[in-house]
Amino acid sequence: MTLAIVFVAIGLILLFFGAEVMIRGAVSLARALNISPHVIGLTVIAFGTSAPELFVSLKAALSGVPGIAIGNVIGSNFANILLMIGTVGVVTPMLCSGRHLRRDSLALLAATAILIAASLNGLISQWQGAGMVVLLIGYLLYCYWAERRSAAANRAAGNEADAHVAGDTGMKPWRSAFSTIVGMFGVVIGARLLVDGAVVIATAAGISETVIGITLVAIGTSLPELATTLIAALKRHGEVALANIIGSNIFNTIGIVGVVATVQPLPIPAQVLAVEYWIMAAVTLIFVAVTMFLTKIYRPIAVTAFLVYLAIIAAQFWPEISALVA
Repeated sequence: MTLAIVFVAIGLILLFFGAEVMIRGAVSLARALNISPHVIGLTVIAFGTSAPELFVSLKAALSGVPGIAIGNVIGSNFANILLMIGTVGVVTPMLCSGRHLRRDSLALLAATAILIAASLNGLISQWQGAGMVVLLIGYLLYCYWAERRSAAANRAAGNEADAHVAGDTGMKPWRSAFSTIVGMFGVVIGARLLVDGAVVIATAAGISETVIGITLVAIGTSLPELATTLIAALKRHGEVALANIIGSNIFNTIGIVGVVATVQPLPIPAQVLAVEYWIMAAVTLIFVAVTMFLTKIYRPIAVTAFLVYLAIIAAQFWPEISALVA
């Protein structure tokens, strides 16, 4: 138990210090490459912070428990939206800014629709999974191409302020990339230690493995996104914060599911098709509406998001509570 508490403490330290190093390196790298921090958040940071979900879901599917694989994706999407907004938005209002926010929000809606459509027959086949991966790669390449084209057009028009991110950290590109990678490893390792320690503590407290998987594992694999989003928001990099949420959920929805299904066809439990998918779709739709039509995510919205997330988690524990009461 003592070792588990030490793991939790070290994990928290690595999470937040790693996130700060990663954000500093990523923003500096964006400046060096003359692309916006939004694109860095949508691609490099989103992929790096989604790595735990990928490893957990792939391992679960290969171990013969596909329900955990798809459940981890859904639970992580809930956490990425509701928990992040509910915690970060209370600390500091999140600005809904960025030139490509509308495009990427609509892409997240499309990714959610693709996942649901591919799952309607109860199984995501290997060719469907491969198609999802191709769509994700194509979209990210398009985002990079559009950003480079926009930067070139701004330079041609003499609008240097919009051609790249203003300011200079003094870091060389290789140092920026190194800082981003080191910070990313720190975040992922920190999340792993935190989850391992929390599972040991929860098991000692008599909480079932099922509830641990649905709650602690999903929350734990979303901690890199939470730490990164919080640090980005506190440093007033709102475009990175929202891009990380959107990018991570796009990766989860068609990237992780796509990779897992490509390796091995992914059965979708009936309960997920009947309930969880539609709750995820509703949460995603409301999130997209908020980011597209509001200038910032105000604290009342953040508090509401946090309470909704608590309600979803409490619903997972309800069977356990009912059994104890009975």
